[in-house]
Amino acid sequence: MGAAALALCAALTPAVTVAPASARAADTVRGLQWYLDYLKIPAAHQITKGAGVTVAVVDSGVEASHPDLRGQVLAGHGTNATAARDGRRDDDNEKGHGTSMAGIIAGRGGGAMHELGIAPAAKILPVSTGANFDSQDVLLGVRWAADNGADVINLSLGDERAASPELVDAINYALSKDAVVVASAGNVEQGDREIIAPANIPGVVAVTGFDKRGGFFSGSVQGPEAVIASPMESIIAPAPKAVSPNGYTVASGTSSAAAIISGVVALIRAKYPKLDAPNVISRLIETARDAGPAGRDPQFGFGRVDPVAALTRSVPAVTANPLLKGEAAGPTRAGGATRPGDDGGPAVEFGVSNKTGAIVQAGLCLGVPVIGLIVLIVVLRRRKRRTPPAAVGPYPGAPGVPPPGWPATQTPPAGYGPPQQPVSGYGPPPGQPGYPPPGQPPASTGPGQSGWPGSGPPSPGPHQQQ
Repeated sequence: MGAAALALCAALTPAVTVAPASARAADTVRGLQWYLDYLKIPAAHQITKGAGVTVAVVDSGVEASHPDLRGQVLAGHGTNATAARDGRRDDDNEKGHGTSMAGIIAGRGGGAMHELGIAPAAKILPVSTGANFDSQDVLLGVRWAADNGADVINLSLGDERAASPELVDAINYALSKDAVVVASAGNVEQGDREIIAPANIPGVVAVTGFDKRGGFFSGSVQGPEAVIASPMESIIAPAPKAVSPNGYTVASGTSSAAAIISGVVALIRAKYPKLDAPNVISRLIETARDAGPAGRDPQFGFGRVDPVAALTRSVPAVTANPLLKGEAAGPTRAGGATRPGDDGGPAVEFGVSNKTGAIVQAGLCLGVPVIGLIVLIVVLRRRKRRTPPAAVGPYPGAPGVPPPGWPATQTPPAGYGPPQQPVSGYGPPPGQPGYPPPGQPPASTGPGQSGWPGSGPPSPGPHQQQ
């Protein structure tokens, strides 16, 4: 499959030059991390800092040598020949996107001039797609992360075209491996108008954004797939020196919002290590602060994230991913995807606990068909005696002559007729510009084409949502 250029959304705020330590607090890295105080992260850190949790960052790679990430980055994986084999090099020379996401999630802190992550004791598993990537790189990255111990998979990237069946399968595979998958909803400034893939895939935590006042941020897309809202305005993050001489950039985007949520999920998994992914997601959304219209809405989803409540409040246990409710009827497998070949089993099932009951049940089962056979024989014999002699001649009722008006004048019964053609507009959930309407299957995309397989007008391909 051909590679699509790595398209990065231009930051709404340019790279920031951080002042010396003697400057006022607002000019320091910590001073610019307004969202830490808004979310009461210092209080959350009194409970847990995310120790023992691994967060996979499927992105452009992570600059493991950055001072704020030293010791935080595990040996990871490169999905293609151009990426670092262990993922510990950021190939995005324009934004240092992967490094920024990793720093927001697990920056080690260490004073006012260093990035403090949401989960500074968690570890980052870098899965690098390199400077150029396509849908194959992303789905391979998701599968690799799921197979290599990721408790959380951060996908601060996406495509406005419909998710390919292979990507959906990869997401479902990760869910079946008990990973929580978090993805950015998309940015208006990048041309996204609806929640993009993979955020719009059922079961994924789709993250929209709010501003410093808690209002919905105009740069974030919205849609029915929205799950939770997170800070996204002017988020400072680490960057390689090649990108920013001072080592930091500031940007507004749902990429940063998704990274914050991935950090919060890491805190939950550290505090409640025995909870499976569905219950972690349930705790995240059940404790969110409702915003906008009551209940789940297209802007905030279930509400604004509340890390302290997620770590402390009592939440009822669930048996399945709450984001998959109503998505599939019939038997499902882990991850919530109904698969071809599954069947519903017997329509009626008997259970007996003693031998007498079993004998009675067997007698009933054998007796019913015998009685039915006797009744059938009696009916046939009576019909035979009542059947008049066959008529002779080519007139209605004669052997080989059809009844009057059939089939020339008799219309088929209601509801029958020629096989129906597929209805236009049927297929997967809505996506972004170029996505088909809700439910329309993606157009065929064969090997050699770049970007996600899907439908719609030409696209720059998968892009990151900073």
